Amino acid sequence: MNRAEKTQLASELKDKFSRAQVAIFADYKGLTASRVDDLRRLLRTEKVEAKVLKNNVARLVTKDGSMGTEAQALMDSVVGPTLVAFAFGDPAAAAKVLHKFAQDNEALKLKDSLMGQKRIDASGVEALAKLPSKEVLVAQLLGTMNAPVRNFVGVLAAVPRGLVTVLSAIEKKKAESQS
Repeated sequence: MNRAEKTQLASELKDKFSRAQVAIFADYKGLTASRVDDLRRLLRTEKVEAKVLKNNVARLVTKDGSMGTEAQALMDSVVGPTLVAFAFGDPAAAAKVLHKFAQDNEALKLKDSLMGQKRIDASGVEALAKLPSKEVLVAQLLGTMNAPVRNFVGVLAAVPRGLVTVLSAIEKKKAESQS
């Protein structure tokens, strides 16, 4: 690969890093080609693109410093075969797929990754994987926002309900006293 091709590849990678919600790095040494294909297929269903990162090209991506110092330090520390999963949609979904795949395949090891321009360690990726899905989080938020209104309606409904109960008891008492 000549210098022009490396520069072109570096600009494409820089574009992917800037568009991705999260870029999860993993060491895939020891995985068979068919298992890597399975991983890519699983990631594709979550709208995640997986690329093998060339270490020299990774250093070219951050050379100008526009991605931040944390990204530059991460790229400088990348050694060995590295797979990068670019999540353009839900970052938790990508982390879930990679975390589950890493649990099932000991050869895949999660590394420090990037969320925007912030570096997160492998345990941060695992924490991201354990988050509920976006839909569940939205439902929890709406439930929390709806709770005060629901409780207020319950309090307002208690007054007429109590009145009806008292009137019913009075009616029952009068019916017993007349018989």
